[in-house]
Amino acid sequence: MKVRTRLTLLFTLVTAMLMSFYGITVYFSSKEAREKSFYAELNNEAEAKANLFFQGELNAREMHELYKNNTQTLNEVQVAIYDPEFNLIYHDDAKVDFVKENRQMLSNIFKNKQISFYLNDFQVIGMVYPHDGKQYAVTAAAYDQYGYNSVNHLLTISIISFIIILALIYLAGLFLSKKALNPAVEMVDQIKKVTAGKLQLRLNYSEEKGEFYELEKSFNQMLERLDNSFNAQKHFVSNISHELNTPLAAMTAELELALQKEYPSEEYQKIIQNTLEDVQNMSRLSSSLMNLAKASYDPAEISFSEIRIDEILLDSYAKIRKENPRYSIQLNLDPSIEEQKLIHEGNSYLLLVAFNNLIDNACKYSPDNTCIINVTLVSDHLSIEFINKGSSVSAKEYQNIFKPFYRSENSLHEKGYGIGLYLTEKIISLHHAQIAVSSQENTTTFQIIW
Repeated sequence: MKVRTRLTLLFTLVTAMLMSFYGITVYFSSKEAREKSFYAELNNEAEAKANLFFQGELNAREMHELYKNNTQTLNEVQVAIYDPEFNLIYHDDAKVDFVKENRQMLSNIFKNKQISFYLNDFQVIGMVYPHDGKQYAVTAAAYDQYGYNSVNHLLTISIISFIIILALIYLAGLFLSKKALNPAVEMVDQIKKVTAGKLQLRLNYSEEKGEFYELEKSFNQMLERLDNSFNAQKHFVSNISHELNTPLAAMTAELELALQKEYPSEEYQKIIQNTLEDVQNMSRLSSSLMNLAKASYDPAEISFSEIRIDEILLDSYAKIRKENPRYSIQLNLDPSIEEQKLIHEGNSYLLLVAFNNLIDNACKYSPDNTCIINVTLVSDHLSIEFINKGSSVSAKEYQNIFKPFYRSENSLHEKGYGIGLYLTEKIISLHHAQIAVSSQENTTTFQIIW
């Protein structure tokens, strides 16, 4: 069932329930009011006829005439009067006795002074009338034709009005729900046009900045992220294919050359050495890609614990020195830094990868293969600087240096894939720190701030 139909039915159902409650309340209140009002009229009529009978203004014959004349035009109240010995001393029309009083009923009237009850559709009251020191029982009964007609008319009008209003409410609900959900329908039409090849499409924004505006804004933001991810993925796959194809093509050429004819053993050694370097390059590329994949995990899936930054720097220092003995690394740790400032939540493996990249880069692109590491406090935040002497990085390159597969002009003479700094920036961001690069007077500095 469509939301529009469901909302309309729910709206109609709720309205119907409220109207039913209101109608039932009005009906039973009117019915009760009619009943009370008619009992009061019966009481007045009984008292009036008892007065006429006992005070002698009208005799019994005249009262019978009055009763017969009135019954021809309206439902006249039928009154009967009994003495204390239960003897009937007056009745409007004894031949048509609606009540048929008996001794038990009369005893009840004398006992309770006043009673009221239904006899079929007739309402009956019984009352005690005092006269000349005696108690008389007076009964009055009548059918409230006018009152019943009024209540039935009210019920009929209420039912007809209920049905008509309900139909109008349903139509109004359809119209209002259509108007209210129209932006959603337009949104669905636009979303159907968005495919994997058309992620650049965006939803039109509603004029009113309500819920649909927020939904359109969120959906467009999601499309923006998907578009960027798809483009990055395509770019990534293209670059990876290129980087993998280069050493594979070189190895293929070397091996094909080796098969073409017999070579001296020195030539074979050279071919094997070149092939081994290509394999090592592919291995480094593969490791970088695996580290990049780990750094791209959902942060909730990466194990974080309390770590000491200085210890990881020392591990990185030892690893780089072991792999590259010609590198010169100078680690300067400010002794005034409190131990607590060096402890942070993080992943030691990923941070080690990031520090390795920064130290290796600094040494690799420095003429004297030297990297200076300064660990200090800046505005109460831990600062780590990786400094090297060499060619400067231009201001234009600052914006691209952390992008995947980007290689500056100064780095083209060294082997690399443009993944290291991109991976480092992702790792630092995962640790809620910031990394920045600055360069001046042949000095380049990468600074991490925690």
